[in-house]
Amino acid sequence: MVHISSGQKRERRKAASVRVSKKNGEAAIAHLRSIQLLDESLRIRVAEDSIIIPVLRKPSKEEVGAMEKKIIRFQLEMDEFTEKTKRPGTLLETLECQLPPHLLASLPKSIDIVGEVAVVEIPPELREHRKQIGEAILKVNRNIHTVMAKAGAVSTPLRLRELENIAGKDKTETLYREHGCIYRLDLKRVYFSPRLSFEHQRVAHQVGEGEVVVDMFAGVGPFSILIAKRLRDVRVYAIDVNPYAIRFLAENANLNNVRGKVTGILGDAEKIVEERLSGIADRVIMNLPTEAEKFVGTTCKALKPTGGIMHYYSFSDDPQPLDNAIEELSQNISLAKRKVERLLHSRLMRPTAPHEWQVVIDARII
Repeated sequence: MVHISSGQKRERRKAASVRVSKKNGEAAIAHLRSIQLLDESLRIRVAEDSIIIPVLRKPSKEEVGAMEKKIIRFQLEMDEFTEKTKRPGTLLETLECQLPPHLLASLPKSIDIVGEVAVVEIPPELREHRKQIGEAILKVNRNIHTVMAKAGAVSTPLRLRELENIAGKDKTETLYREHGCIYRLDLKRVYFSPRLSFEHQRVAHQVGEGEVVVDMFAGVGPFSILIAKRLRDVRVYAIDVNPYAIRFLAENANLNNVRGKVTGILGDAEKIVEERLSGIADRVIMNLPTEAEKFVGTTCKALKPTGGIMHYYSFSDDPQPLDNAIEELSQNISLAKRKVERLLHSRLMRPTAPHEWQVVIDARII
């Protein structure tokens, strides 16, 4: 996930301004422009229910009188504004003269960038402007060639999301680089989230030489391949039910020169562990938050009889979402006739819905 900006430093300066409600913003901007009072060199600011419009100077009494007839409820102020750049540095800078002012506050604040593809969530109120937003994202981010809008929720068991092309090439297969690894993937055919970049690295750095790792919902291999690339002596079994994920996983193992360390297995994790991987793992990664609790017993079966590490990802509700997730995990481990020796790490990762969080728990199981 990246914030939509150019990274360029922009100067700020104080100027006279006109504050109006968002619903009156369009009329106010048009009037100030018509009387040549609008300062086009400064960015309009959005503040809660108002927009703050920079003007070239304090209006005269005559101009204020004319404004009172044209603009409903305004305030004259002095405010600090950011100077515009020749090349727009943010989505807001690109679209502030194209969209109605009351919609500017709803613009996406961040996007997911996977290689040359940007994936953005368009709020309902901006739906009819999605093409303009897509073109603006291309303009701000020169390395992006495709902009896709999320058009539905992630579905299970393949964890795919419907995407709509709103700008650029209608192409979702791309190369993505992360932590020194390279991954080929197709966002319409496989699950992938750049927001898990920190987790990929955090887990990989815990794995030691000689370990056997089972990655139960491996996708295209961002956990598995990074682990294999870091260590000389490691064996990773990467399972996924999506045939496209396993195909890309095999290709990515070749791209990263870890083919002998990573074994991709197509199929249901429960069945695969039962038939091939029971009792072999020093560590199991469970990155399937929507259904992870159903597979706790399978993870316990995959771990060695002497014990091992579980990396558990799940969704949990308020209040006390982390405590709730820990309690639920402990109960499911007990049902599998094993127990938590100690918690190694637990954290709220991010909110996913009102009163819902994604959580991660690392636990040593015996």
